[in-house]
Amino acid sequence: MKIIIAPDSFKDSLSAERVAQAIAEGLVQVWPDAQLVQCPMADGGEGTVEAVLSACNGQLRSHSVRGPLGARVQAHWGWLADSHTAIIEMAEASGLQLVAPGQRDACSSSTHGTGELIRAALDLRAKRIILAIGGSATNDGGAGAMQALGVQLFDAHDQPLAPGGLALGGLARISLENLDSRLAQVRFEIAADVNNPLCGPQGASAIFGPQKGATPEQVKQLDAALGHFADHCATVLPRDVRDEPGSGAAGGLGFAAKAFLGAQFRAGVEVVAELVGLDAAMRGADLVITGEGRFDAQTLRGKTPFGVARIARHHKVPVIVIAGTLGEGYEQMYAHGVDAAFALPSGPMSLEQACSEAPRLLRERAADIARLWQTTLRGRTWDQGNS
Repeated sequence: MKIIIAPDSFKDSLSAERVAQAIAEGLVQVWPDAQLVQCPMADGGEGTVEAVLSACNGQLRSHSVRGPLGARVQAHWGWLADSHTAIIEMAEASGLQLVAPGQRDACSSSTHGTGELIRAALDLRAKRIILAIGGSATNDGGAGAMQALGVQLFDAHDQPLAPGGLALGGLARISLENLDSRLAQVRFEIAADVNNPLCGPQGASAIFGPQKGATPEQVKQLDAALGHFADHCATVLPRDVRDEPGSGAAGGLGFAAKAFLGAQFRAGVEVVAELVGLDAAMRGADLVITGEGRFDAQTLRGKTPFGVARIARHHKVPVIVIAGTLGEGYEQMYAHGVDAAFALPSGPMSLEQACSEAPRLLRERAADIARLWQTTLRGRTWDQGNS
């Protein structure tokens, strides 16, 4: 029996690799001879680099860069030497995780550090750069990242623009004269599950600005500033991509990546599945087990179980989800390739307890699923013998 184990991480608890390992330990209690294929997954957010490197034997690299508020931070990124592919989680350099709640500032935070990571990948002669752009602390339209790569932004006095999204309202001129020429030789891909445009009621500022510290008035100012930035970009670049799906991702980094780098926007789980070889692993499988911390209607927006179920459905392989919690609307996934879903807790318990005991609970749920599956197989054998 061949079983694919392809979960996402359980946020604040376990990495995807540790979740997969715990599930495998539970399954082997019932199926000691089963072929268990572990494929830790991610959807373009936190844990993407770790999931890819664990499956592809890549290298974890580290680089000192400018953090979202200017202080230096040590940012990790992934390198696949065989294919000259860099996997960059922008949250490592420009993420909300780097800023204390009371210090979040959507107006002045910058993606400059993400641009520095791209530059580090260029120094290794990268041919493909994957930008996983979940979890940003920024709302600068990707301007900071582009400045790190040589784009020059000037105000009306021909002085360099200050960092942050609000300063873009004073943009008067863009120069591409010093843009790093190596960028033209690289294929860029954006891995994310956000399809918002850059501006407007569904744009980067309106939807994501408040969680990054923006007040209602600042949201309006930031939205106008990003629109002003896009107007100027349209005068020096061949395409205006502000209204394309995903341009509002990561506070507008999606816009800059598309506009300046020609990046292709793809669902994060699709990119990760390709890198870890999930489609090929599914061939001949009897069962797929996936999971995430919270399984609900939001999973339909392109999170890991949704992407795994799509691939499994193509191969006609049943899918079972193990989740930290089953939230509102999770049943909708039954129409998209998921056959059953189970919550992790075995009884009433606090979130802290569930997180601390997650490995044990995962082993128990996996063993329960295996026993149920085994009972079903025995039932089929009995029916065939008495038909």
